[in-house]
Amino acid sequence: MAALLFLLPFYLVVRNGLATESDITSPEWTLFPGTVHWDNLGELFGDQSVPMASSLLNSLLVAVLQTAGQLVLGSLCGYGLARIPYRHANKVFYAVVATLMIPAAVTFVPSFVLVSSLGWVSDLRGLIVPGLFAGITAFLFRQYFLDFPRELEEAARIDGLGHWGAYWRIVVPNSKGFFAAVGVIQFIGSWNAFLWPLVIGQDESTWTVQVALSTFLTAQNINLHELFLAAAVSIAPLVLVFVVLQRHLVRGVTESGIKG
Repeated sequence: MAALLFLLPFYLVVRNGLATESDITSPEWTLFPGTVHWDNLGELFGDQSVPMASSLLNSLLVAVLQTAGQLVLGSLCGYGLARIPYRHANKVFYAVVATLMIPAAVTFVPSFVLVSSLGWVSDLRGLIVPGLFAGITAFLFRQYFLDFPRELEEAARIDGLGHWGAYWRIVVPNSKGFFAAVGVIQFIGSWNAFLWPLVIGQDESTWTVQVALSTFLTAQNINLHELFLAAAVSIAPLVLVFVVLQRHLVRGVTESGIKG
């Protein structure tokens, strides 16, 4: 019942997306529409003013690559800080934690200047590369690896594996739940990003789905059923990812040692 309650807003968005303008604004609004207009989907993806299909593909590409990059780089950084002996390891860790205290607004302009100097404005590289590493990901992996059983790694050392071999062949296969949990969180954050894609994706070919959605609200005449349907289409991948990986998400947060 609780799941149905939380899915009710998503149903309402879909319901309005597959209805007509008069059905949405009618004073006699009903929970279940009399007629479902599936042709609204064709109208949405056939709208020449909003490249919905390419925006979805751009969002998927950006979110997948950023999530993969953060998992690889963040886990390597976290494993190195947690396991590789180095006298400055704590200082590096504190520096990583310090970056979490810097507001995003402070780094926004310098990041844009750097990306612009590289010629990555209106380029997918400008959307993807700045988000490949996040201090919070390194922090979470470092805290997780501190509690990872050392006995498994010591057994790998006896078999002749170094730090890289232990990480890749022992640690990663036994941490799939935590990787999935962090991956879901980062994927959702990347998919929902708006301000950075809005500034960098100045050409329609590099719009993400969130930027495409904003064009419905800034249009002179708002097409309500297209707006609702576009919102439903943009939410659907997140719902699918959560439903498929929810077990790993709960397990990973539990294993992370994060205390509420």
